[in-house]
Amino acid sequence: MTKAKRRLYMLLLGVAALGTATALVLAALKDQIVYFYSPTDLQTKNVTLGRHIRVGGLVEDGSVMKEGAIVNFRITDTITAVTATYTGVLPDLFREGQGVVAEGSMNKDGLFHAETILAKHDEKYMPPEVADELKKSGQWKGNAGK
Repeated sequence: MTKAKRRLYMLLLGVAALGTATALVLAALKDQIVYFYSPTDLQTKNVTLGRHIRVGGLVEDGSVMKEGAIVNFRITDTITAVTATYTGVLPDLFREGQGVVAEGSMNKDGLFHAETILAKHDEKYMPPEVADELKKSGQWKGNAGK
């Protein structure tokens, strides 16, 4: 075997090892990735029920209903809305008309069960994903999100 063939085999072996390592890392992280969706995306894309996702948008005006520690509300991107439920203490800045990102999963009835609620932290901040979705829908308010 010549030196050139040996180098070629070593290069191919290295590429195969790198490909295998990459595939193993991606397979291990597959269940740890949390995707972001807007309410419209939830209707138009095939979202697996029970999968951990993030839903972002604005808390719909007049939709917040508290029953003890359980809070029901709607998240909207001004085109579509999704009903969400959360059990626990809400962030102090959670209120109607404000940006919110909720982490949790969808059930078969179309109800989003939130495990974590993230609210904006000052009057100018909005999660980048929510701001991008509002820009796409044409509902963006010029000075918000900066």
